[in-house]
Amino acid sequence: MANKTEFKTSLLRMFRARIPFISIRSIERARVLEVIQQLAEEINIPIYVHSLSHGTMDIKSKKSVNEDRSVAGGLDYAVQNISQRQNLTFVFTEVSDVEDDNLVSRHIYDCIVQAIERGGSICLITTKSIWPQLQRLGMTITLDPPNEEEMLEVVKECVIPYKGSIPLEWEETEYRMAASILANMTKIEAENVLATQMAKGSLTKDDIKELSNAKDKLFSDISGLEKVKLDPSTLSVAGLSGLQSWLDNQKQLLTADLKARKMRPPRGVLLVGVPGCGKSLSAKFIAANWNLPLYRLDLAAIQGQYLGQSENRLKEALASADNAAPCILWIDEIEKGLSGATGANDGGTSTRMVGQFLFWLQESMAKVFVVSTANDVSKLPPELLRRGRFDELFFVDLPGEAERMDIINLYIKRNLLNQPSAETLNQLVEISEGFAGSDIEGAVRDVAIQAVIHGDEIVDDTLFEKCFKNIVPLSKTAPEKIESIRNWGRERAVPASGVSWGTSPYDKGIGKRSIII
Repeated sequence: MANKTEFKTSLLRMFRARIPFISIRSIERARVLEVIQQLAEEINIPIYVHSLSHGTMDIKSKKSVNEDRSVAGGLDYAVQNISQRQNLTFVFTEVSDVEDDNLVSRHIYDCIVQAIERGGSICLITTKSIWPQLQRLGMTITLDPPNEEEMLEVVKECVIPYKGSIPLEWEETEYRMAASILANMTKIEAENVLATQMAKGSLTKDDIKELSNAKDKLFSDISGLEKVKLDPSTLSVAGLSGLQSWLDNQKQLLTADLKARKMRPPRGVLLVGVPGCGKSLSAKFIAANWNLPLYRLDLAAIQGQYLGQSENRLKEALASADNAAPCILWIDEIEKGLSGATGANDGGTSTRMVGQFLFWLQESMAKVFVVSTANDVSKLPPELLRRGRFDELFFVDLPGEAERMDIINLYIKRNLLNQPSAETLNQLVEISEGFAGSDIEGAVRDVAIQAVIHGDEIVDDTLFEKCFKNIVPLSKTAPEKIESIRNWGRERAVPASGVSWGTSPYDKGIGKRSIII
């Protein structure tokens, strides 16, 4: 990740070193040209910029020097002038078809060869990869969207000039909060969001939340990422004391300034356990509780049919998540998307995707908190479980008696008007031994369906018992599978309930756990 200051320093060295070919990776052409113009004035070197709309122009005087707007015409002009003068620099802003061997990339190659002889530099501003034969002639540099520090300057430059013209309630705290929210958006995106807020005639402290909503909309249609809508009123938690305590600490770390300690933000958690026990809903609860946007990474949606397509899509999706930070990234049933990590049957695609994901987990400094869930832990790549990938690995088990009582009460209050007797509730807890949270939800829903069809007066203790007894949980249909999952959790994971293995009264049978509804 290179911010504007680092980018400017590195590009200055390349200009002074007369690197013959520089590929500049950025989605912000105007911001790149702003830096290049500053360098042209600071070190007094001739720099010319080509675009399809204006042809070739001197970056300092803004005067046109060649009206041929085509890329070929711009390259021919560059070759002609580089052969006659030393130390010329040409920047091309809109060149396509540079990813492989073709006429355009060959034309650029010939131009670079000429630049090598005369101390010239050819620069490409692009978001695409470069044909390897070209790239070996030069160097690559990246300008990332503004970080918090640079975005703070952008926010102040955009807002402060209107002080006195419109009511402004913002002080230093609000400016910093806005910078934190808008960080990793492009400069023009941030300016547009701020301008839209000020256009209503004022800027209040409540507008901070609107900035977050505006950012969410910008990242809601990213390939491979799905924005998940949350309704906090429908999210209730029962238990999970161990996980909740750990998450409270991670929330503090996510909002703290860790740069001085050279620490990365918390990376996330891997939740494994019995199917239907609320692992996926945990991601929604965390996002709602932390008041952060939730994005779901659909690993199946980014699978491509061509070599390298899946890996590139995953890289782009993760980069988009970085830009959407701070946020929660939810990867449901991760073993299905990253299974087959040996790559024996897919040309190595799975292996490369796992490598891409692990590299991002370890190296990304963005405030993206990952919540991954897994049911079939046997399919997880071993390297994904190594300490240092995720911050913690929690096991979510079947609910014990107290948890089942809480879950039953919660769904009854949510879906029904009539309540069963205390005696019947205790019987339902006994009947539901071995039930997952989804099994209990299904039983109560069956009662609610009868109430809708036949009226609430039909709901009695007998109906409750009948609907609960009709449920056949996974713990009975596939006991070996459940026991295998629980044995794996005992050996490798921290119990999400906060109860140590072997101390729970349900540890020998149906294990104690907690659930998020």
